[in-house]
Amino acid sequence: MKRSLYIFSDGVLRRKNNTLYFESEGVQKFIPVENTSEIYIFGEVELNKRFLEFLTQSEIILHFFNRYGYYVGSFYPREHLNSGYMILKQAEHYLDTQKRLFLARTFVEGSYKNMRQVLKYYQSRGIDELEQYIQQMENLFGSVFNINDVNSLMAMEGNIRQTYYSAFDLIIGKDDFKFEKRSKRPPKNALNTLISFGNSMMYTVVLSEIYRTHLDPRIGYLHTTNFRRFTLNLDVAEIFKPIIVDRLIFSIISKNMLKPEHFEEDLEGIVIKDDAKKLFIDELEQRLSTTISVKNIGNYVSYRQLIRIELYKIEKHLMGEKEYQPYVTQW
Repeated sequence: MKRSLYIFSDGVLRRKNNTLYFESEGVQKFIPVENTSEIYIFGEVELNKRFLEFLTQSEIILHFFNRYGYYVGSFYPREHLNSGYMILKQAEHYLDTQKRLFLARTFVEGSYKNMRQVLKYYQSRGIDELEQYIQQMENLFGSVFNINDVNSLMAMEGNIRQTYYSAFDLIIGKDDFKFEKRSKRPPKNALNTLISFGNSMMYTVVLSEIYRTHLDPRIGYLHTTNFRRFTLNLDVAEIFKPIIVDRLIFSIISKNMLKPEHFEEDLEGIVIKDDAKKLFIDELEQRLSTTISVKNIGNYVSYRQLIRIELYKIEKHLMGEKEYQPYVTQW
């Protein structure tokens, strides 16, 4: 199975004959092309056309992040699986108001139900005070199916998520990782920095999986399609952020794997250090490869495979084969 490669150092990415390598401070490290599916770049890295041409041939995606851990963009090789038929179907469901609303509402439904499941899990572990947040979220979600425009739907999803985030301090229970309120670009505290970094990673994981389907990542439904960015990955990531990113954050903080010294104050806000990024990514990769039993599938699948399955479900919906229902965790 192919793996992701992460580069944190400054250096140069080069191609020599049919070999790729990364050179930093005079040391060359070869990149095993046959075992690499995507490369995440966090340092200042120089590359050239010949390198990118070889990446295209090898179907390897590049994801770029700046020093603050913000996602900057991707080198997305030629879409070898894209089909004109699927693009037309995606556009049809975007341009038809009712079809777009159905998908947008369904993404919000999946996001809400997984957020609720996360709170219910910790409530079952003795945090009774979470009931008030669960009830507030249920009340907000009750009006979702009466909303008839996507902008209002986005606003409602934001209100549900803000209520959900307000419960984080009860779950974490550590003064060094207070939530206070959601802040980003720049995050104002360590917990918000972790959330932003984890979400950025989730967006790129979903983007990489979309590349291996017939879907076009530029056409989303909850997030408005525009000239600047991919949007379908943002839609699908909403479903998985609570059960992958948020649960991971709770786990590594509860185990004292991350501490205040893993963060530093910058003119732009609070920055996560490289050693903390590496630790988080290692744990994220472990979680993505963790296998679980999924209802209606009949065998164990990894969370990464689960994301791909979700994309296939969307394809079937677009083709009119089976109405899309989002994945909701059972625990």
